[in-house]
Amino acid sequence: MLEFLTEPMAHPFMVRALVAVLLVGAVCGLLGTYVVLRGLAFLGDALAHAILPGVAVGYLVGGGARGPLFWWGLGTAVLASLGIGAVSRGARLKEDTAIGIIFAGMFALGIALVSTMRSYAVDLSHLLFGNVLSVGPADLWRVGIFSVLVVIVLVVLYKEFLILSFDPILAATLRMPVTLLHHVMLLLLAVAVVVSMQTVGVALMIAMLVTPAATALLLTRRLLRMMLTSSAVGAFSGVVGLYLSYYLGMAPGPAVVLVATALFVLAFLFSPHRGLLRRPRRPA
Repeated sequence: MLEFLTEPMAHPFMVRALVAVLLVGAVCGLLGTYVVLRGLAFLGDALAHAILPGVAVGYLVGGGARGPLFWWGLGTAVLASLGIGAVSRGARLKEDTAIGIIFAGMFALGIALVSTMRSYAVDLSHLLFGNVLSVGPADLWRVGIFSVLVVIVLVVLYKEFLILSFDPILAATLRMPVTLLHHVMLLLLAVAVVVSMQTVGVALMIAMLVTPAATALLLTRRLLRMMLTSSAVGAFSGVVGLYLSYYLGMAPGPAVVLVATALFVLAFLFSPHRGLLRRPRRPA
């Protein structure tokens, strides 16, 4: 058993990948709690796809180097998140309508840019499904720094996000900066999307934001416990998925998401409070 756990860690790229999935799983689990509670899953999915034009431009500028891909992707995600807020307020549209407009437009722009680069096909598959095994020291530093920043903001604004998530009317009554807080949440989502791009990829990003938090929601009813449980589920899914990918020869991104999905199914069936098989039967 010890050899089973230590053998993959003999490779430096596996050690870096392990640290990366731990950070991304934990941070996405924390942030995903608010995504689930506030119904922002569509927004997270839209941001994950809206970074495509930025990544394409970063590829052209940097010749495939990881640094430009990250920074251009981050800038595009921030621009998309702020654009969604501006369109929904300025045109007085519902936010899901604004999300659909920005998401479709930027994704189409990204596909148009990608279609002009024939050599981009292989790298595009890594973007869609992740390639955590290629994480280098500089990538790991970027993931670590931005993960810590997200956690700090979540800790500092814990009470504000708590009130805003459960009682938006009370938040407005207390004269909290509701619009500003919403934009901060959008920016945190943008950062999480770009940080997770290399681990699980664009196509599977939404799963890491939603699935661990949904699992935690089935297991506990208190916000703080839900956040910690979601973070633990995300980190555990990352580690187990990485080991499965090593020993079974599958892509790490899908393996991580499959582990998280399996944990959700177990919670859905056997949760002490809300499990399908644990619910008390109504008398006939």
